[in-house]
Amino acid sequence: MAPPAQSQRSPSPSQPSGKGEVSDLKSQLRQLAGSRAPGIDDSKRELFKKVISYMTVGIDVSSLFGEMVMCSATSDIVLKKMCYLYVGNYAKVNPDLALLTINFLQRDCKDEDPMIRGLALRSLCSLRVANLVEYLVGPLGSGLKDNNNYVRTVAVMGVLKLYHISASTCVDADFPAMLKHSMLNDSDAQVVANCLSALQEIWSSEASSSEEASREREALLSKPVVYYFLNRIKEFSEWAQCLVLELVGKYVPSETSEIFDIMNLLEDRLQHANGAVVLATIKVFLQLTLSMTDVHQQVYERIKAPLLTLVSSGSPEQSYAVLSHLHLLVMRAPFIFSSDYKHFYCQYNEPSYVKKLKLEMLTAVANESNTYEIVTELCEYAANVDIPIARESIRAVGKIALQQYDVNAIVDRLLQFLEMEKDYVTAEALVLVKDLLRKYPQWSQDCIAVVGNISSKNIQEPKAKAALIWMLGEYSQDMHDAPYILESLIENWEDEHSAEVRLHLLTAVMKCFFKRPPETQKALGAALAAGLADFHQDVHDRALFYYRLLQYNVSVAQRVVDPPKQAVSVFADTQSSEIKDRIFDEFNSLSVVYQKPSYMFTDKEHRGPFEFSDELGHLSIGAESTGHASQSSLAIDDLLGLGLPVAPAPAPSPPLLKLNSKAVLDPGTFQQKWRQLPISLSQEYSVSPRGVAALTAPQALLRHMQGHSIHCIASGGQSPNYKFFFFAQKAEESSTFLVECIINTSSAKAQIKIKADDQSASEAFSTLFQSALSEFGLP
Repeated sequence: MAPPAQSQRSPSPSQPSGKGEVSDLKSQLRQLAGSRAPGIDDSKRELFKKVISYMTVGIDVSSLFGEMVMCSATSDIVLKKMCYLYVGNYAKVNPDLALLTINFLQRDCKDEDPMIRGLALRSLCSLRVANLVEYLVGPLGSGLKDNNNYVRTVAVMGVLKLYHISASTCVDADFPAMLKHSMLNDSDAQVVANCLSALQEIWSSEASSSEEASREREALLSKPVVYYFLNRIKEFSEWAQCLVLELVGKYVPSETSEIFDIMNLLEDRLQHANGAVVLATIKVFLQLTLSMTDVHQQVYERIKAPLLTLVSSGSPEQSYAVLSHLHLLVMRAPFIFSSDYKHFYCQYNEPSYVKKLKLEMLTAVANESNTYEIVTELCEYAANVDIPIARESIRAVGKIALQQYDVNAIVDRLLQFLEMEKDYVTAEALVLVKDLLRKYPQWSQDCIAVVGNISSKNIQEPKAKAALIWMLGEYSQDMHDAPYILESLIENWEDEHSAEVRLHLLTAVMKCFFKRPPETQKALGAALAAGLADFHQDVHDRALFYYRLLQYNVSVAQRVVDPPKQAVSVFADTQSSEIKDRIFDEFNSLSVVYQKPSYMFTDKEHRGPFEFSDELGHLSIGAESTGHASQSSLAIDDLLGLGLPVAPAPAPSPPLLKLNSKAVLDPGTFQQKWRQLPISLSQEYSVSPRGVAALTAPQALLRHMQGHSIHCIASGGQSPNYKFFFFAQKAEESSTFLVECIINTSSAKAQIKIKADDQSASEAFSTLFQSALSEFGLP
């Protein structure tokens, strides 16, 4: 069928039907520009709508610039808005055209209608053309003094736009001082909030080059300014309240009574309907009471109800954000939330990401009094149609058992999972039973009786199969068919794609050989032969190691591969305490939702010492053997003379750091810096025996460190735990280092956290600090 003729097509409303369409618009706009006939504004509206629609879909209508400006001479606010939109779009890409708009925008800035004045001023500041900044100063000055609050609000943000176009013009026109005056005296709350936002940005940017700006920025955190905002906080919008609360969170009260005054002023903000306001208020409460243990715990009790209310209201996404913060608090103080465990039960219609978070919280709040109810609820989820949640629920049951709560009943539940005819349930249960046996070997008879009935052919997941193989090797003397099951697995060596499983199989058959040699000898020979021919380096190395051990001495091999084992008392946490503290410091931010500090997802250059520890922290327990094999294979290669790669040349040592021996820092500034600066380094040092013996009182260490130009601002504690806060400053510049040092004389370990103005020098300072600490106690 032939396509219709061009003349029969209907033109699209969103794009020109021919090349002459823009030219037609140009002539029509020119005809209407000088006309004052009745209804002319309606005609202009139709043409303006066409122009905007063409511009929206990417068609170049910049040739209409002059006509659009001429047609804007009207009191119709709709036409004004469309014209300002058009002008703002093309002024950025064509500064020459922007010159045509200056006169009519300046004229509109003096219009009788405050809405037009505000819109014109906003459009004028949005041109963002560097050579037009001189035309902004006058209208902005008038706008800041305008009688209408909308115009003043726009003018404040216009000053910030001007600062980003030309900082010198903004500062020379004394706009920051005018904003400060408006902030402290304007009757409109939105104007005040805009002034605060603009000044924070301007002064923070100027502080590095101007002492006055630095003083002004610090003045924002003075008691009169903070209390001024607190007394007006109810007038502000939700956005502005969050801005004020962020400012209050950085304020360091000089007296304890101030802390209670601030919390009393903000008490009703905890009942606010907006979740952002509630979370910002909670952050203030938590930060203010960090050094007051009893009050801090009472704050947890007080914020519990508002958070639980927010979680149950709003969209799932909003609930998840609040729940993430609640999750952080639950992990820090689970005993406070233990009576509220039913709030963390999963609802059938909740998204998986919400359920997963709730399962983690149920695990955390489990204790002697509520374990039975929680485990019963978790077992219900094991049959959930959502398989990932079913898996998580089984893992949660295992974690509770590892916390030593109601172990008898939980082991029975896990063994029931093994008998369920669902592959994923059996797989997860096997992994957990393995961990339970590592911690509670006394349960081996009950567990092995059930595990022995499971066919290895029905287990497909590598972690589960590895767990089953581990049990076959560890308890082969109690499992009658263990050698034969291992032999059948070895026969299918080529079909096993997981290196983790093959590694476990090598170790299990070795253990089985030591306990039941006649039945396992053939299987061991086949396993070693298959391992030596394996293409995976770790598997090959382990098989070679076992082979040579057996060649050397079977008794030695048994002591190496299958020594007497002690029960595991504590399983490694997946996140270090330093990272958790860092996340807590960044409360009410994406760090809490992502469950990682901001540097991990904003700037790779500042990952520092956390990068490697974070990667280790996210390894799952099931990957344990592979990781160990990789490390072992290096040592084994060295032992057997198989050759190691040449070690890279050591990095050049950092330049020596010189400290100011007369450094001074008042406690208030220290506390403020400690809150604001991120952790640069977190390390553990060993304290020498002489140092431990010399630390009979904190004063001894204070005098020693001061001799190395490292000064103490606070100390406390008694044997065996001492806590110190030190500071130091560079000799050549006013760059400060802050240190939290916790020394345990029983373990002879020192936990160090370093914060620094110049983070690039943290490593050098850490070396200097460690050197000074190592000399403590020497004659």
